Amino acid sequence: MQALSQLSYTPTANTKLYEAEPACAIRSHLQPSRGAIQSAIIRRSVERNPIPICAVSMPLPSTENTTAVDLSGRAILVTGASGGLGRALSLACARQGATVILHGRVVRKLEAIYDEIVAAGHPQPTILPLDLALASADDFGNVAGAIRSQLGRLDGLVHTAAFLGSLGPIEHQSFDAWQKVLRVNLAAAMALTRSAMPLLSAAPDACVLFTLDTRGENPRAYWGAYGAAKSGLSTLATILADEWENRPNLRVNAVVPGPMRSPLRALTHPGEDRAALPEPESIVPLYLHLLGVQTKAESGVLIDAQAWRAGHAASSSLAASAPLGRP
Repeated sequence: MQALSQLSYTPTANTKLYEAEPACAIRSHLQPSRGAIQSAIIRRSVERNPIPICAVSMPLPSTENTTAVDLSGRAILVTGASGGLGRALSLACARQGATVILHGRVVRKLEAIYDEIVAAGHPQPTILPLDLALASADDFGNVAGAIRSQLGRLDGLVHTAAFLGSLGPIEHQSFDAWQKVLRVNLAAAMALTRSAMPLLSAAPDACVLFTLDTRGENPRAYWGAYGAAKSGLSTLATILADEWENRPNLRVNAVVPGPMRSPLRALTHPGEDRAALPEPESIVPLYLHLLGVQTKAESGVLIDAQAWRAGHAASSSLAASAPLGRP
């Protein structure tokens, strides 16, 4: 099994980056120096409100169409691959021929996805255990170096990792808690994207996908650091789309999944009937289309996945969120 952290990826001396697990919990040939990462990364999806977008006409796939997407030969990094949307997307990318880099915090969960992919006869994936709340700039740089050394390329980066923190009035939220939520949901996404840019720039067709949230696009009381971080992530996607406007091989898009049956949804809506929610797999065709089919001219969009599932107009230009234009 390829594991970036255990092979050529050399983390910093900060042992808190890794979870202490019994040696028997890790396969012997991994030879981990610090063990796995603690606590599972969870996907998020919160209560749906209309997203204020200005619809544009962009070709989007059918909700059932995945067979037309060929990701053979591509290397795709999925953050938060051990839970919710990240897991469903990782398995789908592997089915379509991609070499998937599985990021998460708990090695045993990443191993389970790894085994499922290999057992199905898909390209051998790679695992990347890293706690985004504790990782330093050097750690993110080492990740990019390890991908270059072991795989030689990176064609896609999908940000699905998320951390909720606590919900409540601002006066009840601590500074330290805000820092952690902002690091995982916003700063880590910037750091990983920045470190991966040389690899992405060298690819003939590369895509970065940001997973946003209704509470970032339409903030409401009590969502605190999480809402602020997701709003910042939306701004980051907009800035990157503008910066890459004239780079023909680089595409960036953002997706707001809407409510779905994810671990984080269970935390934010514990009394909800989960059976009434769509599975994360329901929006996988959309992500696959953006990774492998979309053209440069069609990129730079924000997509409301709930509207897409319902067959309604679902996309808007990321630049539409900056109506004043260039300074």
